[in-house]
Amino acid sequence: MVEIIGPLTARPSYRSLVMNAYFLPHAFDSSFPETLDPKSLAYLNGQFIALEDAKISVLDRGFLFADGIYEVVPVYRRQPFLWESHLRRLVRSLNAIELTSPLNEADWTALVHQIIDRQAFDNQFIYLQITRGAARRDHAFPQKVRPTVFAMASEFIRPSQTDRGNGLKAITVNDERWLRCDIKSVALLGNVLARQKAVEQGAHEAILIRDGVVTEGAASNIWLVIDDVLVGHPRDNLALEGIRYGLIETLAENSGLKLSLRPRSQSDLDRASEVLLSSATKELLAVCAINQKPVGNGQPGPVFQRLRAAYDQIIETECPAGQVSKIASVA
Repeated sequence: MVEIIGPLTARPSYRSLVMNAYFLPHAFDSSFPETLDPKSLAYLNGQFIALEDAKISVLDRGFLFADGIYEVVPVYRRQPFLWESHLRRLVRSLNAIELTSPLNEADWTALVHQIIDRQAFDNQFIYLQITRGAARRDHAFPQKVRPTVFAMASEFIRPSQTDRGNGLKAITVNDERWLRCDIKSVALLGNVLARQKAVEQGAHEAILIRDGVVTEGAASNIWLVIDDVLVGHPRDNLALEGIRYGLIETLAENSGLKLSLRPRSQSDLDRASEVLLSSATKELLAVCAINQKPVGNGQPGPVFQRLRAAYDQIIETECPAGQVSKIASVA
C-alpha cells in the first residue's frame, strides 16, 4: 500500500509553479502545430500506418538507452529543403554510433518523398528516427537485431513576421550535455532541461556555455556579429553542425560578409552587435535580448537583414512553386 502524507492539495503543482514564473506562451516553438492528427500516416518498419497505430516495443533501445539518432527535414512546397545535406548527416550520425543504415540513400530519399505525398499540407517537417532496435536490456550492442525506423510528418508553420521583425529572447545556461554533441542523438535531456529554463523565463531559447565557451543553443546554432565579422562555433564535438551551417557560410560569402569559425567567449557574446539563431524550425532569426538585456540596439540588425533576405531567396530557388514531389517506391 502507498501511504500518502498530507493532503495532495498542500503541494503546489508543477503547472502552477511554471505559470507563476516569468512565463510567456509565445516562448514555445510555434513552428509545429499544437496537436498532431492521429489519423495522419506515419512510417514504421516498412509500413505506412496511422500515427495512432504506430507502436514500438518497450525493449526498444531508443526507449531504454536513447540508443538512436534522428533528423528533422523542412519541406517547402512539397520539396525537402537541402535534403542531400540532411541525408549525409543522417548517415554520419549512424556511422558515429556504429549502426549500419537500414536503408540505402536511394530508399531514404524515396521514403521522404512518399511521406510528403501522403500529407495534406505543402510546408512540412519530416521527422526520421532510427534506433538499434528491440533486444534484452544490456548495454552492449545486441547481435542480429533489426533497427527500428520511424518517420512522420507535421505541418510546418514558418517564423512569423513578428518574430522576424522583433527578434527573439534568450537566456544563458551552463552547457551540461555529453561530449558528443556533434551526433544528432535522441539523447536530448540536457537540451530539454536548458530549453525548459528558457520557457519558464519567458525566452525562446537557451544559449549554452561550456567552460566559458559559447557552444550553441538548446535547439539551434548561434552566430555572433563582432566587428562586422560573423562568428560561429568551430566544427568539433561540442556542437551539432546544423544543416544551416553550410548554408550560412554560402549566404555569408554571397553577401560579402566575413565569416570566422572559432571558440567564442562570454565576453564575445556580451559585446556582439548582433546575435543570430539558425535551425530547421526557426530558419534564421535575430536574438535581440539575452538575460533581459538588449543585444545592440534591441532590434534585428543589418547583418541579419542581409542574411534573412538571402535565406528567403535560396528557399525560392531550391523549392520553386509548381514543382511536384517525386514519389518513388521504398523497400
